[in-house]
Amino acid sequence: MLIYKIFRADEWAQLQAAGATQGAPIDLADGFIHFSTAATVEKTAALYFAGIEGLVLVAVEGDGLDALKWEPSRGGDLFPHLFRDLTMADVVWSRPLPIVDGVHEFGELA
Repeated sequence: MLIYKIFRADEWAQLQAAGATQGAPIDLADGFIHFSTAATVEKTAALYFAGIEGLVLVAVEGDGLDALKWEPSRGGDLFPHLFRDLTMADVVWSRPLPIVDGVHEFGELA
């Protein structure tokens, strides 16, 4: 099952350059890397990234990913949290997350 992380352009560039990341400032503060599912990623974008240009959507295969825990969060939904660095080797694909008509355009999530 693919899980998704939204990165700001500079965070994505840092991951690509370093090969690993502990995540965004919120991830560092919480002690784990926040991910979303296909069912929750659009709401995550609307709540935490509204109007922000230059975002990158990153897909990671969650099945078999060590140090991944599913924990309740927003509205009791289970969210995947990674309790280790995210590496470029974990990334299945990435793509820009453009704003179209005022909202981020996700397209197919597969």
